[in-house]
Amino acid sequence: MSLPGQKSWQDFEAAHVWHPYASMLNPIPAYPVKRADGVYLELEDGRRLIDGMASWWCAIHGYNVPELNVAIETQLGDMAHVMFGGLTHQPAADLARKLLDITPANMNHVFFADSGSVAVEVAIKMALQYWQAQHRPEKHRLLTIRGGYHGDTFGAMSVCDPVGGMHHLFSGLLAQQLFADAPTVRTDEQWNDAQLASFKAMIEQHQHEIAAVILEPIVQGAGGMRMYAPEFLRQVRSLCDEYDVLLICDEIATGFGRTGTLFACEQADIEPDIMCIGKALTGGYMTLAATLCSKRVCDGIHNGDNQRSGVLMHGPTFMANPLACAVALASIELLMESPWQQRVNAIEQQLEDELEPCRAFATIADVRVKGAIGVIEMKQTIHIEQVQKQLVDQGIWLRPFGKLLYTMPPFMINPNQLSRVTTAMKQACILIE
Repeated sequence: MSLPGQKSWQDFEAAHVWHPYASMLNPIPAYPVKRADGVYLELEDGRRLIDGMASWWCAIHGYNVPELNVAIETQLGDMAHVMFGGLTHQPAADLARKLLDITPANMNHVFFADSGSVAVEVAIKMALQYWQAQHRPEKHRLLTIRGGYHGDTFGAMSVCDPVGGMHHLFSGLLAQQLFADAPTVRTDEQWNDAQLASFKAMIEQHQHEIAAVILEPIVQGAGGMRMYAPEFLRQVRSLCDEYDVLLICDEIATGFGRTGTLFACEQADIEPDIMCIGKALTGGYMTLAATLCSKRVCDGIHNGDNQRSGVLMHGPTFMANPLACAVALASIELLMESPWQQRVNAIEQQLEDELEPCRAFATIADVRVKGAIGVIEMKQTIHIEQVQKQLVDQGIWLRPFGKLLYTMPPFMINPNQLSRVTTAMKQACILIE
């Protein structure tokens, strides 16, 4: 298609293609990428940027990874896709086996989805159908904590932060869920039972109507990049057991080593009833997610005698796509064969050492680090276009939002490359100051 006055694909794209959380009328610049390799993004004009975002946290091995390329190419020779309704294939079985091997011991069943948001939708459906099958339809609401983010589809939006989140425009259209105060005590701070008071009061008062609690374990992601003590999650698990409420752990952003353990819930030594994974599942190669559940949940759904209660009511067209399953399995094997714990620990220490000095700036509200996550929180909203240009000019790719400038780099980033990222972050703080 050729439109008058447009001379390049970039011009066409800018005029017709929406970007995430962006306006078509007054969009901020989108930098054209020509190729990606290792930790680098190469722009059309030849500039090379160190990607400190791992493509929104999923490219944990970096780009153009030989082992993952081979997995894609090998699977492509057999089949790229086949419907999962009434058919099956070995890549799905092999990936499911691997996931059940590495996730909490009580995880027993896997539902493959095509995005993190859909995985959350499926988790919510599992919880609701479970209680319907138990003849408890009144248990139809979700309890969560403020500051969370679980996706952009309607069920997922309903459990995102209702005030400070990204979905307040839809608040009147969403299912009305329950929100407790988020804990403020971090991992390295003294636990105080007062941190649990709001949540405990909420689950006690509404136990009869709560189907499940849903949380991002240890680290809240796009809702504000907050980090909290594992003790809170332990206490939540205990309260869910006491009041007969299911627990959903949304590990989409925290899974596959990002917080220092393979899954963040391990730091609290708990097992959820339902678990969502995605993002780094395929190493950033394809879109794929999964919802895992315990035998209790699966049996509870299937053993009910309500109409259609035995059928989990969801089925994405690209569910268990063979290409995605094959590369996901290769990505997990590559991760498990690598010294990923040492790499993440080293990234964590370097981020602490190099970002902590930013706390002295007058414009900085907080600096926090957990695993391969480094966050600088400003006291004022960041001018994204201005700060991003400064970062790009220094050869760094980061994507600030709200008051947050943060990095979640690929695990194979080396110390010199990471220092370039943290130096650019510090210089951005000076610019804002």
